[in-house]
Amino acid sequence: MAKSGSRLVSLDIFRGLTVAFMIIVNTPGSWDHVYAPLRHAKWHGCTPTDLVFPFFLFIVGVSSWYSFKKYGHEINSGSVLRILRRTAAIFALGLVLAIFPYFGRDYSTLRIMGVLQRIALAYFFASLICLTVKRDYLWIIIAVILLAYWAILGFFGGPDPYSLQGNIASTFDSAILGEKHLYKGFGIPFDPEGLLSTFPAICTVLIGFYAGEVIGKGEAGMKTALKLILLGVAAAGLGLLWGIGFPINKPLWTSSYVLYTAGLGMILLAFIYMIADIANIRFWGVPFLVFGTNALFAYFLAGIWTRMMLYVIKIGEGEEKVSFYTWFYEKVCVPVAGNLNGSLMFALIQVLLVWLLAFILYRKKLFIRL
Repeated sequence: MAKSGSRLVSLDIFRGLTVAFMIIVNTPGSWDHVYAPLRHAKWHGCTPTDLVFPFFLFIVGVSSWYSFKKYGHEINSGSVLRILRRTAAIFALGLVLAIFPYFGRDYSTLRIMGVLQRIALAYFFASLICLTVKRDYLWIIIAVILLAYWAILGFFGGPDPYSLQGNIASTFDSAILGEKHLYKGFGIPFDPEGLLSTFPAICTVLIGFYAGEVIGKGEAGMKTALKLILLGVAAAGLGLLWGIGFPINKPLWTSSYVLYTAGLGMILLAFIYMIADIANIRFWGVPFLVFGTNALFAYFLAGIWTRMMLYVIKIGEGEEKVSFYTWFYEKVCVPVAGNLNGSLMFALIQVLLVWLLAFILYRKKLFIRL
């Protein structure tokens, strides 16, 4: 049985599972051939793919509770330096991913926000809140942010304030960042990792921090796991109820989406905790520990490798020249497994390739702390 306050094997396994699934959903062989659960909901709703990002932010919160233990969970020179260093490093890596491999590009159209950038900002603000606000008041802060975000979207949006065209988040982000610096994948300038929708994402990290405290301060046993499950069921249930009037929506990171996904994160962590830390059955999670101990770096490596395949490595000559990404999918995966399964096969191969690189670091006990 794991000792309370020791390193959580279950957390590393959960983190590794999340990173592996991130790579799968981000790198199908063809976006025209993807299984439905591996796609994001078109707008409202939540598929398994829509759980990946909030799960990772939830995990950031859990791990933060453990990492701030050595600073006494207080604001001091050590904790502030760590927060600033980690925020800057993660945000910078996100910008590198956005730029790579075109470093000589036109920066007037560079997308400023992204997955890593949101992680950096949510971590920054959540950390400051966690280290300055008493635990008894943490839920009040979460409630205030989520209710305020609901009010902002509802009162300042258009006739349909939760729609792609009518939400205030795109207007806010355009005013602060400029339309040219926003994501264009929805057909209009709208960033699903924008600034305004990052505020409720802070709450995803805060809930994770609270979950980390539940495990870290509780007795290492079924009682703690059960408490986490009950809290998770309550949060997810409240999210579903709230979703009736404030739809569960990942691009807007709605308050109902925060509660629903964080609740599911607590439940999943609790079950992994029971298996890996309480029952000490860990053999099945070893492959995920490889990813989990270098999670952000593995995600960064996956992003760099994907862009290498898309933009740098080319196969063929003249008009027949295609990216290595396309060539490998069409010439290797499709002949073996067909379009749909070949697309999944391609994604799984990418997971394996990044895993092998992460395994080298794991065997050498090299843990890149961001």
